[in-house]
Amino acid sequence: MANEIVIAQTTIDDEDRAKALARGAVENRLAACAHVDPPLTAVYRWNEAVETAREWRISYKTTTGRLPELEAWVARGHTYDVPEWITLPVTGGSAAYLSWVAEETGAP
Repeated sequence: MANEIVIAQTTIDDEDRAKALARGAVENRLAACAHVDPPLTAVYRWNEAVETAREWRISYKTTTGRLPELEAWVARGHTYDVPEWITLPVTGGSAAYLSWVAEETGAP
C-alpha cells in the first residue's frame, strides 16, 4: 500500500550535511519530518580495517509511496560510498499522526 508509514534512516559524518539532508527532504515533501540525532560513535569494518567515526543519524517519517524518491534524493546528496539506508515499518501509532505523515508527503 503506497501510504503505509515507514521510518527511513541514514547516517553521515557532518552535522551541517545531516541538517541539510533532513530539511531538504521535508521541503521536497519526501518526508513529513526528519529527526537529526545527536552525534554518536560508529564502529564498523571498512576496507579491511576497523574504523571509528562520529556520525549523525537522520530518521525520516515518510510513506512507502515516497520511499523510492527519498532514497534516490538522499543518495544524490550523500557523501559516503555506501551510505546506510534502512527502513523500519511503522506497525501502529496515533491515527492523527499517521494521517499527517501521509498528508505531508502527498500520499493519496
